[in-house]
Parts: sequence; structure tokens; C-alpha cells
Amino acid sequence: MFEREQYLVEEKIRQYCAQNGLPEPQIQWKWIPFAGHWGISTSFFQLAAQEARQGKAVKVNQRAQELAAAIAAFLGEIEGFSQIEAVNGYLNLHFSPDRYAQRVVDTVLEQGRTFGRTASRGEKVMVEFSQPNTHKAFHVGHLRNVILGTAISNILEFAGYEVIRANYIGDIGLHVIKWLWNYMTYHAGEEPGEDKTRWMGDLYAEADRRYEEDPSVEPQVRALFARWHQRDPEILALWQKTRQWSLEGFNQIYALLGVHFDRVYFESEVEEPGIKLVEKLIRRGIARDERPEGPVVVPLDELLGTQDKYRTLVVLRSDGTSLYATKDLALAILKFQEYDLVRSIYVVDVRQTLYLQQIFKTLELMGYEWASRCYHLAYEIVNLPGNVTMSSREGTVVLLEDLVREATRRALEIVQVKNPELPAEKQQAIAHAVALGAIKYSMLSRDNTKIVTFDWESALDINGQAAPYIQYAYVRAGSILRKVNFEVPPSTLPSHELTTPEIELVDLISRLPGEIQRAAAEFRPLLIANLIYELARVFNDFYTQCPVLQAEPEVRSFRLRLVAAARQALEVGLALLGISAPEAM
Repeated sequence: MFEREQYLVEEKIRQYCAQNGLPEPQIQWKWIPFAGHWGISTSFFQLAAQEARQGKAVKVNQRAQELAAAIAAFLGEIEGFSQIEAVNGYLNLHFSPDRYAQRVVDTVLEQGRTFGRTASRGEKVMVEFSQPNTHKAFHVGHLRNVILGTAISNILEFAGYEVIRANYIGDIGLHVIKWLWNYMTYHAGEEPGEDKTRWMGDLYAEADRRYEEDPSVEPQVRALFARWHQRDPEILALWQKTRQWSLEGFNQIYALLGVHFDRVYFESEVEEPGIKLVEKLIRRGIARDERPEGPVVVPLDELLGTQDKYRTLVVLRSDGTSLYATKDLALAILKFQEYDLVRSIYVVDVRQTLYLQQIFKTLELMGYEWASRCYHLAYEIVNLPGNVTMSSREGTVVLLEDLVREATRRALEIVQVKNPELPAEKQQAIAHAVALGAIKYSMLSRDNTKIVTFDWESALDINGQAAPYIQYAYVRAGSILRKVNFEVPPSTLPSHELTTPEIELVDLISRLPGEIQRAAAEFRPLLIANLIYELARVFNDFYTQCPVLQAEPEVRSFRLRLVAAARQALEVGLALLGISAPEAM
């Protein structure tokens, strides 16, 4: 926000160096750690070391401080900076707190919902997430993938990338054929009701039990799979019809979560190209064909000269049928054929880490230079209370609809206490927004690689690190602004000495653009989740300690603008995480 002033300082430093016969300086600014003042800092150790390399008899540390002191004196007073000092070889420039606060608030209010957004980089990034299997339940374990993928997509988009949100749906495989066998044998002609996903999941759990308990089922399922591969019209028609039931159920879930996709891939779409690709791998000597006794494999460690690092990737079964790897190789190639990507991000369970390394290394062996631009964004599982891992087979699942329903019921109790006078319909809508926010935040406020054990009390805590707490801070800010009909005063320079909550609030608001860039670079929504929690916490301190509407006119004007800026920053941060900001709670 002080780019012009920073550029002016850089030009004066270069001018000093030129006038005194010094080497061209490499100026790298760092943010001064917050201590009640804002500012930037650069060191002169590198410049002193350059002088030493040129043969000057200097002690680098001592010379760095001499240079910093001389340049501080040369700069003199510069508008926008309250203090310029040389400390241990560093040049520290402190911004004027009042001017900095004014500029931060003005910037937020001028940019509105685009605050922190970067101009287009002209670069495409694909984020592949969700990846549900048709004919199975969609439960809380799948939810973390969708929530993480959505947040990463939002953050990357805000950071200036053109994001292609992709979904890769498992619409064929043994699980589908087991379901079809069970349906044809025990449920022929039945159709799902409104809750398609639950019905499909129940039939899958039933099919899996029969498959595991009765040895005679496996050959029947294998025979049915063969009919599918032979494109038997009856089996294909039933597969397409039942697959559509699953897809409709998924779309209901995506609509509920506010998620959309730009490109949907299907396993069935890349199966045949994958099998042909394996034949090409065999011809090129990358894959070894051990059929009919064994499968087709890519001996990665052998080819790369590594030992027990990448191991062996199986790319085709001994009977010639496909595996996940068969299709994932073809899918990766298809993605880069369709889009000119600078990065292809796979949001996939951490347990698939080795497998995806094998896929990327195989693509590298095939000569695809873009293989190094494929990235696995790993995440850990979601457990039920009591550390019960969810499984579609075992039926230990919490379906998304059940989770949202229970969260909404609990959120409604909070809303009814806070706003009993609101119409029931509005209370329900707010409770729904709070419930979804609570679920999403609980999964984004932990590191991707840490296991999440879902807990109702912490997820819906109105006084703790949870979405309702942040949403309530947003609502509180709105309640102040509503009293002035959201008419925010014009830009004003603070005329009073800023209080600690005001200083902290300005500081946290100003960090949002940088944290968005950092979250995009590190693929970590957690950074945004932490920042907006801190912002909400400090706003609540401000709310209780700093009168706004009752303050003196000039103080009132600045504080009203600060409230509006804080509210806007909270809205942006919540939106990046896919969480709505309700007007009341």
C-alpha cells in the first residue's frame, strides 16, 4: 500500500550508492515484525560483502551498519514515514501510523469484495477434487476433499490464476459391478426416492456384504464385469441409468455446498485410452508385460536406479483389465491436451502419496515435461468422535445430509437465542448458513495433513475458533453500520491516538492480501482460516473497548470506516473458504 514511497526510497538508495562509488545494491524488503508500528526493512550486509570482495579492507557487520546509518541520514524525512533508523546493519522505515491506517481502510473500502485480489497472471491451474464413486454413499469423509478443493480453487483464483475446477468420477470398476449384480438379483425394477445418495449407498453396503460372505458371488460379479467390457446393451443401459441416479444425487450435494465444476471427467472416459497407452509403454520398454501369469508393470526403481523409493507400478491386470493407474495416466495426458496448464493439482487422500508419485514418475519417463507440474495436495481422513474411521463398506458413515441436518438443528438453537424476534423462515436460513460454515471451517482450520475428528461443540462454538464466532463478528459490524444506514463517511486521517485494538485491527486487515498470496503458493487455506479468526477476535475487542457511534465526530468517522473495512475483510476471507457471511445471527 506504500509502493510509491517504497520506490522513492529505493531510488534514493541507488542514488547514494552511485554518488559514493558503491556497487549496485540488491534491495530486498522485509516486513518489520509488528510491535505497535508498521514498516519495512532492508539490510546492507550483502553490499558490504560486495565491497570486501572488491578488495576494500572492511569488516562486513561493521560496514553494513555504517552504510545503513549513512543512507538513513541521506534519506532525511520522507512523507509517509514517521521514523527512519539504522539498527545493526538494517535500515528500518516505520510508516506513520495514522497515514498507514487511513490508507489501509481506504484501500479496502475502494476495492470492496475484490480487496486482496490480484490481476490476472494469464496462467491456468487445474484443481481436481471431489472424485466420488458412483453407486456409493457420499459421506463426511468425502466432504473434506470437496471443502479443501473448493477453498484452494477460490484462493488461487483470487491470487490471479485462471482456475479450472475438475471432478474425476469413478463410474466403473468392481464396486459398480457389485452394485449392479446386487440390484439385478435382489432389487430389479426399484428406483430411488428423493434421497438418491443414501439409497445408492445402502445398496452398495448390502452388495459388499453379500460379496464378502458368499464365495459364489464373486464369479457371478466377474461374469457381469465381462459383459460390461463386451458392451452388452442390457448391462450398458442399466449402468447408464443407475449412474445417472448417482450423478443427480451428487449434484444435489454440490448445490447444497455451493460447489461447481468446469470439467467433469469419468473413469469410463479414459479406460480405453489407458489400455492403449499401456501397450505403448510396453513397446517403448517402460512397462514389462508379465501376462498371462502376471500383470503389466512399470519397474520404477529399476528404471530410475533408485532403491525401494518408487517401487513397481502395476498398470494392467493379468487378464487385461484396467486399474486406477491405467486410467490416471491417460487422464493426466488428457488434462494437458485440453488445457495449457502451469499446474495440475490433485486433491487426494494422503494414503495415495506413493501411488501418485509413481504416476508422476511414469509420466516423466514417458517424456512429458509437464509431469513435474503435477502436484499432490494431500489431506488426512475425517474421523467420527471416538476415532472411528468412516467406511462405505462397513456402514460406519455419517451422510452429508444427516450432518447438515443435525448442524442446522443445533445452529437454529443458537439463532433462536440470539434473535428470537426474527421470522422462523429467516431463522432457518441463517441456521443453514451457520451450519455449513461450521462444517467447512472445522475442516479448513486444521492443517491438511492432520486427522480431523469432527466434534459438534467445537464446530459450533460461538465463542471459540469456529465459523459461527467469525460470522458473529461480521454480524456485529453490520449492526453498527445499520444504525447509520450503511452510509460510511468519506476518507479521514485519524485525529486521535490509535488504541491497541484499532492498531491490531488495521494490522490484521492489511495482512489479508499477503496471506492470500501465501496461501495460494503453499496451498494452505489454513492461513486464511487463522487470519480471519484473529481478525474476528480483535474486532470483538474493538467492539467492546472502542465506542463508535458515541465517539467524538472525527473519531466516530474513522471508526465507522474501520468497522466497514473489518467487515469487508471478514467477508472476503469467509468467501475464500466457501463460507457465507449472514446479515443476522
